[in-house]
Amino acid sequence: MREFRARKVDCFLVTGLPNVRYLSGFTGSNALLLLWEGGELLFTDPRYGIQAAQESDCRLRVARGGLMEEALKSVRRRKFRRVGFESRRLLYADYETLRGGLRLGAQPVPVSGWVEERRMVKSPDEIEAIRAAVRLNSSAFEAALRRYRAGVREVELAAEIDHQMRRLGAESPAFDTIVASGARAALPHAKPTQAPIEPGTVLLIDMGARVNGYVSDMTRTLFAGGAPKKLLAHYRAVLDAQLAGLAAVREGATARQVDAACRRELRKHGLADLFVHSTGHGLGLEIHEAPRLAKQTALALRAGMVVTIEPGIYKEGFCGIRIEDTVVVTQNGCEILTPTSKEPMAV
Repeated sequence: MREFRARKVDCFLVTGLPNVRYLSGFTGSNALLLLWEGGELLFTDPRYGIQAAQESDCRLRVARGGLMEEALKSVRRRKFRRVGFESRRLLYADYETLRGGLRLGAQPVPVSGWVEERRMVKSPDEIEAIRAAVRLNSSAFEAALRRYRAGVREVELAAEIDHQMRRLGAESPAFDTIVASGARAALPHAKPTQAPIEPGTVLLIDMGARVNGYVSDMTRTLFAGGAPKKLLAHYRAVLDAQLAGLAAVREGATARQVDAACRRELRKHGLADLFVHSTGHGLGLEIHEAPRLAKQTALALRAGMVVTIEPGIYKEGFCGIRIEDTVVVTQNGCEILTPTSKEPMAV
């Protein structure tokens, strides 16, 4: 009850599917969860009636019409006046339905981050699920590289990576696999193209697997046909920055302190201006979760958080280099889950 009072709401509508899954266990693609002191109702449609009953212990309501309309019947029946909703998750059309369907005098109350705050620190079972996703991801990476041949196209390598993930048991990639070579590696979120991977260039691969709902994330930068001296020097600078970031991770350290550790190292090499994104992010049921490891984030890390450490540099027309591991925050440092070597590798 104290949490509801602190948020100044009588009930809470959970509409973000990752949050619904976290709270109820239901994994379907259409659901809404209504929470109040001492009670909960999970709403879904007839496609998922059997599945929801099998996966969740929540009281279940199978709706023939819209889920929001059905949830509003329960809200009105219980005479809730201040109805919390996920302000970062609810579609505007559903918000309009919510606002228009409340009793006279009742009002919707935007709530941000309530469930996400709970999700930041992972349980032992969640950490094991992420660990399994990390291991599978690295195995898929190694299997795909064994099939690598000079001149292969970026899209072909990305497809091989995704195939190996599925073959090893992943539900899906955690996100669209990034394969970018040469100057295109300077695009942090490049999409694979039909371009062949040319010798003498960098090859950036950013990939993640989803296993039992939980995801992994890893980036490795390789060298096609060998490493030119200048590229190798840049790689060493990014690796130094990544190792500095890893060394800064521990319970009590702030997210921005970890970010600053990476930037200080790149500044020593005169490359800090080429680091254009944050140092990392949490992950779990989603590929990007709190906390964000960035200059502006004063949040102190807590043991059990799972985050990425992924500094990179991006020089337009030349190259991009990023190195990323998934780690668990511990009291005295961090446990690096990613087993894949970070030593410079030629393919």
